[in-house]
Amino acid sequence: MAQARAPRADAVRNRKKILDAAREQITLNGPDAGMDEIAAAAGVAVGTLYRHFPTKTDLVSAVLAEYSEHIADDVEAARQRAADGALALDEITAFLARVVEATATNHAVKAAAAGLGAARLDPEVEARAGTALADLISAAITDGDIHADVTVEDIYLLISTAPTDQPAPNRTRWLTLVLTGLTTHTRNERA
Repeated sequence: MAQARAPRADAVRNRKKILDAAREQITLNGPDAGMDEIAAAAGVAVGTLYRHFPTKTDLVSAVLAEYSEHIADDVEAARQRAADGALALDEITAFLARVVEATATNHAVKAAAAGLGAARLDPEVEARAGTALADLISAAITDGDIHADVTVEDIYLLISTAPTDQPAPNRTRWLTLVLTGLTTHTRNERA
């Protein structure tokens, strides 16, 4: 059986440029950003774009997959920092803030995905993120910092209701209010 060849370096570079341009163009222009505009922003020919991503749905799905991988990597790193001695509550708080900010900047991409029916999360990536988040929650519960009934699904619910279409001060206020419901401390104790 022949072994698959690794992609050529220029193909890898082009794919990255296309994904970056797609993210930027959809964020700037919304779900109607055209494939021609995305190719131009990436500095590649339209044929190159279509060779990598035959449809806009494929392109948006790839952008979302990349975003999901980033989130899973982030929560796994937070879990590792907690295992190395960082306070689990601090890691959960920082993770929530990063996810809300990342989601706010990818809001248009998510809107495009919903409109195109693009896939949301790879089950393996979701499992990685869920396992790491469960470990973080468990550590924070053990530390006495988070209510014992908080679950991964609760965190996902909170993230899904974050005001990602609002200005940064509103997102910061949302996080303050959310933490009051998650933690066993009053706001003054955390400050």
